[in-house]
Formats: sequence, structure tokens, C-alpha cells
Amino acid sequence: MRNETDKELQSFFDQLKENDRGIQIPAFPEVIKPRSINWWIPMGIAASLALGFFLWPQQKQELNLPAEVIIITLEKDENNNQQILIEEKTYLETWESPTASLLTEY
Repeated sequence: MRNETDKELQSFFDQLKENDRGIQIPAFPEVIKPRSINWWIPMGIAASLALGFFLWPQQKQELNLPAEVIIITLEKDENNNQQILIEEKTYLETWESPTASLLTEY
């Protein structure tokens, strides 16, 4: 029985193959090559932007520094009494490292 089923299947597929041979295959168009991007165009745009960035007139910020600075500190004396000290200094004398407090407190 299996042999008969195999023959029927074989004859069915042979008939399909015969029918397919009569079908005309349409001609496919040739593969169109995509246009390549000219690399000088994006490079020119990037160079123009870089040049424009450096040549663009930049606004200069004027720093209005205070003439004097008031420094208020809280200190302890020998008897553990707290005292408030008020000092006036010029702006250039008051710079202190942002991490200076880490050296003295920890």
C-alpha cells in the first residue's frame, strides 16, 4: 500500500512539474545600483560648520567683581565660646580651594 501511495504522490508531483514547465517566467528588471553619496558633500558641510564655529564673533562676558568682600566666620576660643568674626577683604585676597575644608574637618 505504501508503494502505491508513493507512486501516486510521485505522479502528482510529476504532473505539477510538467505544468510548471509550460509557464513562462517574466523577465525581471536589472538590479539598479543605488546612488552612492559623494563624500565631499558631507565633508564640506562639516568643514563649513567647524570653520563657522571658530570664526563666529563671540560675546565677551564682562565680570563685574565686587571691590570688597565681607567674610563672616564662626570660631571657638579657649573656653569653647563661639565668636563671630567679620572681615573685609578685596576680592583677590579671598580665594580658597574648594577642598580646603576637607583637609581641616576630616
